[in-house]
Amino acid sequence: MLRPSTVLAVLVASAAAALAQDDRPTLTEITEAWLDSAHANRASEAFTHWNEDGEITGQCAVCHSSIGLLDYLGSPMETVGAIDHPVPLGSVIGCASCHAATASELSEVPFPSGVHLSLDRGSAVCSVCHQGRASTGAVDAAIAGQADDTVQPELGFVNSHYAVAGATIQGSAAHGGYEYPGRDYAGQFTHVADLNTCTSCHSPHGLQVEITNCTSCHEGVVEFTAIRTSPTDFDGDGDTTEGIADPIATLHAALEQAIMLYATEVAGQPVVYAVGSYPYFFADTDGDGSVSEGEAAFPNRYQSWTPRLLRAAYNYQFVRQDSGAFTHNPHYALQLLYDSLADLGQAVEVDITAFTRP
Repeated sequence: MLRPSTVLAVLVASAAAALAQDDRPTLTEITEAWLDSAHANRASEAFTHWNEDGEITGQCAVCHSSIGLLDYLGSPMETVGAIDHPVPLGSVIGCASCHAATASELSEVPFPSGVHLSLDRGSAVCSVCHQGRASTGAVDAAIAGQADDTVQPELGFVNSHYAVAGATIQGSAAHGGYEYPGRDYAGQFTHVADLNTCTSCHSPHGLQVEITNCTSCHEGVVEFTAIRTSPTDFDGDGDTTEGIADPIATLHAALEQAIMLYATEVAGQPVVYAVGSYPYFFADTDGDGSVSEGEAAFPNRYQSWTPRLLRAAYNYQFVRQDSGAFTHNPHYALQLLYDSLADLGQAVEVDITAFTRP
């Protein structure tokens, strides 16, 4: 017969377990959160782009199909982000994508640069897809042996692809941005212990981030872009209380202007950038500095690339494709932008005297 103290201990433990269970979201709540997320949006371009082809290519299936992702995770992952066969249409990033054993137990992830990084379980499977599709090495391979300021007719834009947060977070450990030779770059951005993985910040099912997770340290903040992580005045505007997102935006805008100036004065063909229109950089046929009707079309893609222009444009796109770079690795983003501006400044007039490199 059990002692009363033992019985009491068992009851307390059972009650505590039941209470803990009650605090968890229900299966219905989890499902509803997932259904409202981008991972479940069957009508989005991310899952319908291949409809006319009748299947998803192995180069794309890993991140645009649960079938492809699971095939990849179950393989040696020798070709980063790709499998050797197409998959059927119709699947999204569902429960099995993250909860299958190969996903939940994943601890090492290959990146486009060729490095394999050991990651926490709350970040590993996320980083399989949110790492971009290129790296410093891809740009260097494209421009190898070519003069910095000579237009190369066969050279095309190297696209970092979309949602590169996993590569941004890893910084120089993954080499996701274009890192200029002889320059030091920030490595993995580490946050506080309880907010140091993808799923500790983002809801694992709804994907959203709650500002209340931040305000215990960043008091009074009402929006993420207001968070400041350094006292340095990186953009030289005299304001060291603004969110770190502001200097990133300032340098990013300055880089766009420098790219346009270089394209006109050195490459001899004005360029414009069009959000959401592949391959993003197009010939500015009327020279008005903006995307005019008909310009953001593939036949009008920019084709007057020099190695120096490509390096800067790659970094412009890399930072542009991570809308949360100010959170994921702000100093890495600033370093990429600053160095791109400095490099363009060797060929055209670019004033970076007000800017400070982290």
